[in-house]
Amino acid sequence: MLHEKTIAFIGAGSMAEAMISGLVKSDKMPARQIIATNRSNGERLAALEANYGIKGIKLENLQFDQIDVFILAMKPKDVERALKNMIDHIKPNQLILSVLAGITNSYLIQNLHNDQQVVRVMPNTSSTIGESATAISPGHATSDENIILTQELLGCIGEVYTIEEKDMDVFTGLAGSGPAYFYYLMEHMEKQGSQAGFDVETARQIIAQTILGAAKMIQEQDVTPTVLREKVTSPNGTTAAGLQALDDNGGGLAISKAVEHAAIRSKEISEKIQESLLVSSSK
Repeated sequence: MLHEKTIAFIGAGSMAEAMISGLVKSDKMPARQIIATNRSNGERLAALEANYGIKGIKLENLQFDQIDVFILAMKPKDVERALKNMIDHIKPNQLILSVLAGITNSYLIQNLHNDQQVVRVMPNTSSTIGESATAISPGHATSDENIILTQELLGCIGEVYTIEEKDMDVFTGLAGSGPAYFYYLMEHMEKQGSQAGFDVETARQIIAQTILGAAKMIQEQDVTPTVLREKVTSPNGTTAAGLQALDDNGGGLAISKAVEHAAIRSKEISEKIQESLLVSSSK
């Protein structure tokens, strides 16, 4: 299906590049059927063309009627202007994917067509290497065919999970912000390994492989994290000592709070964006 589709990113920032990188590396659709657009930064478009073999086009030169899937990837504050520019050039059956934080499906539909095919999307930065955990929430009018197309397209950059839109903030706390939690953990483990005498690069690779192995154990075995933790923890052993130190220093609580606070902040940002857009539209 993807070989027959043309995709246009409206906005060419870091998230667009991460997704483009994953799509191109997947080899599941021709790079020249991927288009990146922006309003004025020609150097950025030229760089994306050179690095990934895609097409870089100024937004004003985009032939909207030839696009099957639009991916909204501009800054959320710019979405109102972007939708106003698009409304007269797109049809309801053209699929709109939005990676914009805080922008709801209902807002997109209100500013496009009542039966516009829209899907709200939340990838993470691991899209770059095809290992994103990506959530999708289809709009009320989105067809099964376009949901399948969305799943196939985003499957090129990792695993896809269909969730209710109301759960997007929690997903952000778990997966959108999640990679940073692991990088933070790795920073501290790397520092400790270095202080104990390991070469920094060696320690980094050991830690990365350890995290990768643990993740694969979860993916490939039908057991819970609790069961796996208990299996590796011998009474009075080294792992038990490490876990006890985590408990004594609030490690578990810190992880829970990280997810909780990221989700709360995601909701706050969404509410502020919605308020800003309402104020802007009323002027």
